[in-house]
Amino acid sequence: MTGSVEAGEVEIGMVVALSLCALLTLVNLVSLAMAARRLGRSDGRSTFPVGAPVSLVRPVCGIEAFSEEMLTRGFKLDYPDYELIFCVADADDPIVPLLHRLMAAHPRVPSRLIVGDERASDNPKLNNCVRGWEAARHEWVVLADSNVLMPPDYLQRLQASWREDTGLVCSTPVGARPHGFCAELECAFLNTLQARWQYAGESVGLGFAQGKSMLWNKPFLEAHGGIRALAAEIAEDAAATKLVRAAGKRVHLVASPFEQPLGRRSFGEIWSRQQRWARLRRVTFPLFFAPEIGTGPLLPFTLAVAIVPTPEVAGAVLGMAAAWYAGEYALAARAGWYRRPRTILAFLVRDAVFPAIWASAWMQSAIVWRGNTMDIRAKEPGRLRAGESAA
Repeated sequence: MTGSVEAGEVEIGMVVALSLCALLTLVNLVSLAMAARRLGRSDGRSTFPVGAPVSLVRPVCGIEAFSEEMLTRGFKLDYPDYELIFCVADADDPIVPLLHRLMAAHPRVPSRLIVGDERASDNPKLNNCVRGWEAARHEWVVLADSNVLMPPDYLQRLQASWREDTGLVCSTPVGARPHGFCAELECAFLNTLQARWQYAGESVGLGFAQGKSMLWNKPFLEAHGGIRALAAEIAEDAAATKLVRAAGKRVHLVASPFEQPLGRRSFGEIWSRQQRWARLRRVTFPLFFAPEIGTGPLLPFTLAVAIVPTPEVAGAVLGMAAAWYAGEYALAARAGWYRRPRTILAFLVRDAVFPAIWASAWMQSAIVWRGNTMDIRAKEPGRLRAGESAA
């Protein structure tokens, strides 16, 4: 009798464990399919005024691996009427001589350099943008990070996603040109995980802003508090998301996201960056952040096998994990994102370390960005100040 009871308990446990794993796998595959369907296409016709002049504001700080190429791209956009405004907080920043050289080499593109930030928030990036935003001459303004790889049709691709209900058009970063496995690991975080969920969410009306590339209608943002309103949250892109939604508008994404060349990365850099972003997501959108623990299969699948250690469960879990990662790889291929045979290994390492990142986001409050330490403790949504971009 006891043996029958134990067998029944094992069978019930196996059903529960496999059902949970199957549900997570289904959600994951559906999100991959939604992202694949959304990428490369825009729903509806753009309402952006054709050829409207644009101000392109780029906050810069320090010299990075691809700085000259990324900044030069801004001068070579295939667009009839735009201006470039570079913002540097410190006059002694080593990027300043490069900017002067590039501006002198491209006199046909109106450009200027604004030195010195304005203390509008705790967010050094936002502070660095304020004066550039205020100096922008045009009604359409793009805020773009210095490491965005701008194609010649960069502005047209942003404009193509503008609709009647749009308050903001953004692009999530896609990792490219990784040098070494750690940079490939960052691609695994940025591309088929973060970008995938961004596009899946936007396809059901849950568009979230990202600070890498933001196309704003200046009169719209000015009517809702101006650029200083983005200091309302610990991350300016979170503040932008909430501001747009409160105005009854939507955040839309470009049809295909812009690349961010990575170069070489260390594991410590990736760990620190992912921890920082996780803590910011936890503070600004806790209800969306909490389920992130289920976005990778390693933790729930390992627990299922540990709780019900039977060959049937192990075999089923292995099959579901194979489908899970095959779907991710297929999305990378479909979107044209970086992929190699060891990309699968990068997926595995990413999902092995993410539970620790997720847990640390709940336990720690301090974030460090470019040497600036910010403590987000006791700053609840609704009365937060600005922090670092989520991208």
